Amino acid sequence: MQTEDFEDIIYQKEENGICTATISRPENRNAVTYISFLELYTVLEDMEKDKNAKVLIITGDPKGKAFTSGGFFKPEMLEKMKKYPEIDLMDIAQKKLTMKFWNFTKPVIAAINGMAIGGGITMPLVGADLIYIAEDAWLGFFFSKRAIIPEFSSSFLLPLLVGFQKAKEICFYGDKITAQKAYELGLVNKVLPSEELIPFAREQALKLIPPRGPSLSLKLMKKTMHAYFKDILEKILDLENRALRKTFTSKDFNESMKALKEKRDPIFIGR
Repeated sequence: MQTEDFEDIIYQKEENGICTATISRPENRNAVTYISFLELYTVLEDMEKDKNAKVLIITGDPKGKAFTSGGFFKPEMLEKMKKYPEIDLMDIAQKKLTMKFWNFTKPVIAAINGMAIGGGITMPLVGADLIYIAEDAWLGFFFSKRAIIPEFSSSFLLPLLVGFQKAKEICFYGDKITAQKAYELGLVNKVLPSEELIPFAREQALKLIPPRGPSLSLKLMKKTMHAYFKDILEKILDLENRALRKTFTSKDFNESMKALKEKRDPIFIGR
């Protein structure tokens, strides 16, 4: 894929070194697809090759009134995805993109400007070095409500960030998490009024770019911090993929999809 082929991501590069990837599917509240994730992967590849690209900011299209409402998939999309042989439909946990983020040498800032559901929060947890959130935004770890499990290696990262007991509570019950609660849990770095979010993220990005930021030492800090966990993440992603394939064929998952369409609570049977 080439950057000029993008459909879901608005990719902008500035002379000052700031790059922005805006998730832009406003008709679906910025829901993400396999193609969206391939476009993000291509952004990272492009930035690695570009010496002038110094920091990436990921945010959601304001017209979508969300950072991202999570994963979006319809059977008719299969035909569209045939154009992209790079897409592996069996990589439900997004191992390829996760490891690309984990090995990415430049700082990534997520500016969560609305609801972030499912992959909308697990993706920035693994992909962003700093996460800033608007005070009216919220997080949804709604995996149990869909009878599936988390992806993007968050089965490891969430307990690492908040502890086992709190991570299990978050995943088992899938309750909505306010921006302030996310800050208290250590999931985000700062809560800001919505109109201040992007200006603040940009100012923080400039602090990471020469002459204000020592980009070489930042690169080596990130590489060193991430090194120990690389093998762990790869193993967890394989386990997540195995579990997701199993849950996606379960009766409970089918029931959760029916309940979502019918706007009712699902009735699970444990199979």
